[in-house]
Amino acid sequence: MPSRCGQRCQVVDVGSRLDGSTVATLRPRLHAAVETGEGDMIVDLSGLEMIDSAGLGVLVGTHRRALRAERRLVLRGVPPRVMRVLAITRLHRVLKVELSPAAVA
Repeated sequence: MPSRCGQRCQVVDVGSRLDGSTVATLRPRLHAAVETGEGDMIVDLSGLEMIDSAGLGVLVGTHRRALRAERRLVLRGVPPRVMRVLAITRLHRVLKVELSPAAVA
């Protein structure tokens, strides 16, 4: 369930898997969050252990939907393994990834 953070953002936790077995339930949750919220939509990936092409497709589709709604999709807590997948696919250039304070230092 999405939770709010102040007036200008919304956080959605995707859990431990973002793959072909979970996208059917996650996609409608993300789309509903885009349509009902306002401000930045933060997708918390801190617990993510597995992502595949179907999961990447859901993130890209949600990003496009957010842009149409004049919102911004932000990925938070991206594990190093998932960050490598985003870099290999060059999606780190398309999707906004929030850097942790440790990564900035």
